[in-house]
Amino acid sequence: MNNYQPVFALTRGQTVESIHFGAITVCDNQGNLLWHYGNPDTVTFLRSTAKPFQALPFVEAGGLEHFGLTARETALICASHSGTDEHVAVASAIQRKAGVTEDDLLCGTHPPYHQETAERLEAAGEEPTPNRHNCSGKHSGMLAFARMLGTPTADYVNPAHPVQQRILRTFAEMCGLPPEAVALGTDGCSAPNFAVPLRNAAQAYARLCDPSALPEKRAAACRKITHAMTSYPEMVGGPGRFDTALMRVGGGKILSKGGAEGYQGIGLLPGALGENSPALGIAFKISDGDARKKVRSAVALEILRQLGALSDVQMQTLASFGPRFPIYNWRKLQVGEGYPVFAVRDGE
Repeated sequence: MNNYQPVFALTRGQTVESIHFGAITVCDNQGNLLWHYGNPDTVTFLRSTAKPFQALPFVEAGGLEHFGLTARETALICASHSGTDEHVAVASAIQRKAGVTEDDLLCGTHPPYHQETAERLEAAGEEPTPNRHNCSGKHSGMLAFARMLGTPTADYVNPAHPVQQRILRTFAEMCGLPPEAVALGTDGCSAPNFAVPLRNAAQAYARLCDPSALPEKRAAACRKITHAMTSYPEMVGGPGRFDTALMRVGGGKILSKGGAEGYQGIGLLPGALGENSPALGIAFKISDGDARKKVRSAVALEILRQLGALSDVQMQTLASFGPRFPIYNWRKLQVGEGYPVFAVRDGE
């Protein structure tokens, strides 16, 4: 726990009732540590924050062109979507083009994140299917990659599968690590997931947003992914979701992808901090996993505020996500407040 420092306080009345801890890292695309809070070498799983990199080898191999996939469909492959009818339609389109079906998905099922959709399905007695799963786009992309490589689709989530091996190598390279330095685990959707130091994840996001030092084929693939995600942020999340709202406000200069258990990756494209400013990658983890589902977005906005990445107008547009928020009781009376308690420090 020495890796983590206080990042967010919750009050009741005028008294601090609880404190969330976290670790934050900001790097450039060369891996230089620019700012941090807590231990930048904290090793933890990216969870869904890894999704753009899980899509990268497929895009780099020409998968979009091979199957005629659109930027909108590419964004869903990188998404933790809300399971709306629109998301299901796009997942189905990817599957049709790739010659696979929803039945091939190994992600499992869960109710849609979108409350109205979940309530409608429940009222109709309709069970959610795999395409409602937030990871159905990612899994559809993995299946498409398997089809393109001519490898089996039946066990595409096996860490030894050629698709997963390509993903692991690509992710490690983007992080500036050898594959054997990446710790592996199984994600909630049954696909492999990765744990690396925060500084390496931040570097990967900076490289994704400014791939100019990478080989041209990979650089072009990175640009396709950042373009797709920032152009179709509603595919990456959904109504009322933080990643979607932040990328809309960011106007093509901010890439955002959250993961489970309080993880967040953010990429600032060149120029996001002003003319000629370099790309930056941000990776942070809320140590307790953020059961409230509110602390991560508030911390993200405070980081961006301190870095100067968002104007006052943009911050006001995103105010429902933080960086401060009121705490209400069951009678809707305000009884406290949540607010950030950190200052990002210079790298060492």
